[in-house]
Amino acid sequence: MTTDLLSIELQKAANSRIAEVDFNNLPFGKHFSDHMFVADFVDGQWTNLQVVPFDNFTLNPALSALHYGQSIFEGMKAYKNEEGEVLLFRPLDNFHRMNESAKRMCMATLPEEVFMGGLEALLRVDADWVPSTPGSSLYIRPYMFATDTYLGVAPSKTYRFCIFTCPVGVYYSNPPKLKVETDYIRSAPGGVGFAKCAGNYGGSLYPTLLAQQAGYDQLIWTDAIEHKYIEESGTMNIMFFMDGKLVTPATSDSILKGVTRDSIIKVVKSWGVDVEERKVTIEEVITGIENGTLTEAFGAGTAVVVSPYSLIGYQGKDYMLPETADESSFSKKIYNYLNDLRTGRIEDTFGWTHKVV
Repeated sequence: MTTDLLSIELQKAANSRIAEVDFNNLPFGKHFSDHMFVADFVDGQWTNLQVVPFDNFTLNPALSALHYGQSIFEGMKAYKNEEGEVLLFRPLDNFHRMNESAKRMCMATLPEEVFMGGLEALLRVDADWVPSTPGSSLYIRPYMFATDTYLGVAPSKTYRFCIFTCPVGVYYSNPPKLKVETDYIRSAPGGVGFAKCAGNYGGSLYPTLLAQQAGYDQLIWTDAIEHKYIEESGTMNIMFFMDGKLVTPATSDSILKGVTRDSIIKVVKSWGVDVEERKVTIEEVITGIENGTLTEAFGAGTAVVVSPYSLIGYQGKDYMLPETADESSFSKKIYNYLNDLRTGRIEDTFGWTHKVV
């Protein structure tokens, strides 16, 4: 059977695994829904559009992506409103960013109808997998990888695009402890830091492991040249509430343009809060903690939404951040507002929610 507009073939799973999942206890990224969407780029066009049962791929040992790293992805979430309808949050922003990543990695770009058509077809067939328990959602992973089987350093001519989903709960159970990284780098000017390519994350694993062995949960990445300016935190954008203002590093070719980051900025501006997007030094953050002008530091990203931090470690000393568990804290207000917006509990004055019909 096919959809009306895109001719997406649907092959339904013979048996659903949904009964095996405890929706009141959802570890992040461990349970996968029944189906996935796949499409192949061959001879200059996207073909073979299918929603099929979630299963393994068979890959050639000479697959280009495995050798030369042409692999990109996005992270999104779906929610249910009180009427049980499935809602997406700013999906076109993820679509546009994925194509920006594709251009930087010399990969095929996606037409909007393939990205959105495949996404909606998948969510319609797996709508029951979207959790309705508080704090949970359906995480969505669109990704693309090179599929040429050729051992030459050149852009692949063929690609596979896939979307799969997994029901998830809270990413961090406790506010993370951060270590300022001043030896290793995540990205550099002229590099691929603004793209969501797999290598960015692979390269971050070793310094993150070292920080975890020292008792921290994640890193604060600093600039590649001076290690003076804050860029990101782990896999998230980072924000500070200082002197009654929201302060965050300005995006660049070494900092990801986060959809959650942009949403927070637009929301708090609508509340009348001053926002500064600029270079942020480690020293001013440490000084702000010491003199009390910095009252909150938190990460912003799809997986966590808003994640307050408990401490920042810098040059062998830990600096404790104020408690933010209270509902009146700035980060909690942002989290609650975005959560209510994404689940349809408040009016969407920004036009960000997209209903899957």
